[in-house]
This record gives sequence, structure tokens and C-alpha cells, in this order.
Amino acid sequence: MTTPTPPAPPGRSSPPTGDPADPRGAAAAEGAQLPRIVRAMAVIERAGNALPHPFWLFWILSGVLAVVSAFLAAADVSVVSPSDHKTVVVQNLLSGDGLAMAVSTMIENFATFPPMATIVVVIMGVAVAERTGFLAALMRVSVSRVPAAWVVFAVAFAGTVAHVASAAAYIILVPLGGLAFRAVGRSPILGIVVAYTAIASGYDASPVPTPNDAIFAGITTAAAKIVGGDDAYVSPLSNWFFNIASSLLLAAVITLVVRFVLSKRPDLDADPDAELEDLGALTLSPKERSALRAAVLTLVGTLVVLVAVMVPASSPLRGEGGSIVESPFLDGIAAVVAFVFGLVGIVYGYRSGSITSAGDVPKLMGQGIKQMAPVLVLFFAIAQFLAYFDWTRIGDVLAVRAAEALERSGMPIVLVFLLILLLLTLVNVMVTSGSAMWALAAPVLVPMLMLVSVPAETTQALFRIADSGSTAITPMSPYFLMALGFLQRYRKNAGIGTLASYTLPLAVAMTVAWTALFLIWWAVGIPLGPGAPVR
Repeated sequence: MTTPTPPAPPGRSSPPTGDPADPRGAAAAEGAQLPRIVRAMAVIERAGNALPHPFWLFWILSGVLAVVSAFLAAADVSVVSPSDHKTVVVQNLLSGDGLAMAVSTMIENFATFPPMATIVVVIMGVAVAERTGFLAALMRVSVSRVPAAWVVFAVAFAGTVAHVASAAAYIILVPLGGLAFRAVGRSPILGIVVAYTAIASGYDASPVPTPNDAIFAGITTAAAKIVGGDDAYVSPLSNWFFNIASSLLLAAVITLVVRFVLSKRPDLDADPDAELEDLGALTLSPKERSALRAAVLTLVGTLVVLVAVMVPASSPLRGEGGSIVESPFLDGIAAVVAFVFGLVGIVYGYRSGSITSAGDVPKLMGQGIKQMAPVLVLFFAIAQFLAYFDWTRIGDVLAVRAAEALERSGMPIVLVFLLILLLLTLVNVMVTSGSAMWALAAPVLVPMLMLVSVPAETTQALFRIADSGSTAITPMSPYFLMALGFLQRYRKNAGIGTLASYTLPLAVAMTVAWTALFLIWWAVGIPLGPGAPVR
């Protein structure tokens, strides 16, 4: 059944044509107001398209690294390590020893790449929850059972939680955002923009541990070992407390920007001939509701059992002296997360009918791994680059020299944070893969800041802000074009500049507010996560 378009919310001015539903008037207003944005987005798109695929980019960078290492080694470039006061000399990757290392360790580099095993295990559990329909049902309920006054916050917060479903978050929640707004008489265009921006520009802020947490922690651990030795370790939960606060803050910022900025725009109405979807897609069938209820009860019960097991000081899941921070539980948190999602997904699947036999479960896990295949292929190239970078010792030299320069300059560490944020934000416009960008930046930034007493976990939290903020405005992200496709269901003439003009104020406000939260967190000295001091 097709539901008629709800009336436009009050307080919206009309387009220049005088007809609030005239797309030509909206387009004219937009074209008059946003030519610079359109041109800027076109430049970004052309420049980004000139970049090679990240897989080839890392092999190209490996070649550049080899040449640079040869020059530095010939110049006898070296530094004294502040950790053990030994002289560190740059090694030539183009030498015989370098070639032998590259060939003999290629498989080992890939097999021991920190995020590899972790992400595979997490994805197996998450895949069951996603492909049985549990995560989609949870999202539909989360955006449909809220009062109209809270719909913006609900969709925005759901966007941060949806990251647990990785790329599926865009496919599920973005169109649901449009439906949720239509259901309460708001613009479906605005709903799509809110959902997309919450996911894209808040991608690294989630109150629930996600596969990204495992990937970032693995790369950060590898970078921290450059100056911290083999004992350096960063947990997937190292930014958990900061993530919880960030997700609430970003949802609130989106709500305020929509209320005071975006809702004032005159071009929020759908085309008169737009094919509107059935609002029934927001609701669950009785069978789905029953399955969701059973899955949520299973989730609550599982968490209660985990807490009960962890309470006794003598628990086998606690560490030495009853420690929770350094414990088998946190060491194996990736497996715990996978188990919880897998169990909840199995319960939902059996009750909803998406799982009919035990053999379906490993099939769903396999489908999840198959979906991650492009990431695993990228990991192969990243693992080699990081291994080469570590072997040449260029990372040690850069970290020590940069740290010495920071100390001599007397530059406040807060200013250093802001400069790093600005640099990474600009890079993120071109390199939208978070794992790829962090693999490039972490080997330099993490040890550099560790040498001036900034923990690796803090540098990782800083990176999260830069990795997310500009994602919603760059057409280099494939999900930007996906969101544009959803937007064109309601506005056929919408283009790159159209979507960017909607997301820009949200992305800027989110980045500024998130940065302010980070600086306050740093100033107060609140732990970023379990066993992860901010300074």
C-alpha cells in the first residue's frame, strides 16, 4: 500500500518559484547558493579518481620506500633510540639482505599481521547476526518506535550503533532514515542525509565494539612496537569509553544542526512524481517481532552471565591479582564479541526462519568472510608495506627526529594534535579507506607521539576523528554515491553537489564538536577505555 506524502513540516520557507514542491525552484536556489561547493567537489572527485586502488597504492609506496631507504642508507642516516640508547641505522631495502627479507617473510608478514585473525573471527560472529536479519530488525525498531520530536536523534544515534554491521549499515539504515522521517511528517530527503552523515562522519564512534576497532587496534599495536618493543599492545576496547561519549555527542550535534540549519532550507520536498516506498517497511511482522524479542533476551542473558563470571576476584577470566584490565577476558575480547553476536544471530535466525538447520550457520559465517575478501586482499599489501617499513628502520628515524623537533620547538601538544587532525582530515578526503590511511599514518604518528609521552591509544582516538569527519562530504567514498542513489529516489535531479551541500554543515559541526570533546578528555585525563589512560 502506498501512503500519501505527509504534509510539509511548518516553519519552512518556500522556494523562489513560490511552489514548495517545485523541484526546478529548489534546484535554482541550490545552484545560486552552492556553485563553489559543486566545483570543489568536482575537483576532489577528479583528483581522487586519479589515485590508484589502495592495493596498488601500497605496492607503489613500497617501491618508493625501497628507493628512499637506499639513499638514506648510503648517507649513513641514523639516530640514537631513546628507549635503549642504541644507534639505529637505516637499512637498504634494495640490498641483498632487503631482497632476502622481502621474499622470505612475505607469507609470515601476512599471517602475523595483527588485524588479520581478529577481524576474521569478529566477522564470523557479526555475519550471523547480520545475515539472519537481526541487525536490520534492530535498526528498524530503533527508528520506528520513537516520538516525532526524537526522530532526528534516534536516526543519528542508530547511525553510530549501525557501524557494527560495517558496510551493511549504509544499505540498511540510509533508506530507513528516509522512511522514518516520512512516517512523522518530516522530509525524507532530510532523513537520508541524517542517516548517511551519522554513519559516514561518525563511523569510528560506536558504543558497541565493531570490526573497525579490531582493525585499528591491530595496526596501532604494530606501530607501537617500533619504540615500545614486542610487549606493546593496544586492545580493541582501548577507545571504548571515548567512543560511547562520542556517539552520544555526535547524535546531539546532528540534532542541533538539523534543527537550526538544515530544516530551514527551502529545498527539502520530494519531487511530486517521486515513487514513495511503503511505510510498512518500517514495521516488523509478528514472526520477526517474536524472533527479535527472543534474540534481545538472549543478548541480555549472555551479558548477565559474562558479568557474573567476571565478578569473583578469582575468576579464571581475570588476570594476575584479579586484574580486569590485563586479563584473559580483554585479551580475547574479539572472540567474546564474535560469540555474543553469533549466538544472538542464531537465536533470531531459528525463530524467524532464516536459519533452518545447523548447517546454515557456518554458511552464513562463510558469506561474511567472502564479503570481507577485498579487505583481506588489501591487508596482504598493507602487511608487506608495514614489514618493509619496520625493517628499514625509517620509522624509528622519523619518530625520533620528529619527537626531537617537537621538544625543541616547544609547541604545545594540543597544537600538535590540531595539526595532525587537519592533515589527516585532508588526506581522508582522498583516501577514504580507514585501514589504508591508518596503515600509512600509524607507523610515524604513533611512535613519534609515544616519544613525547602520548599513549598509542590517544593517537588512535585522534585518528578516529579525522578518519570520520570528512567522509560524508567526499565523493571518493563509494557510499557517498550509494547515498546519492537513495536521495535521487526523492529528488531525481540531485547530484554530487546536492548531497555535499546537505552533509557539509553536519560534517563540519561534528568534527569541531568531536575535536573539542577530545581536547576536554585529554585535559581532564579521563581513560579512553579499559586500561587505556589518555596521557
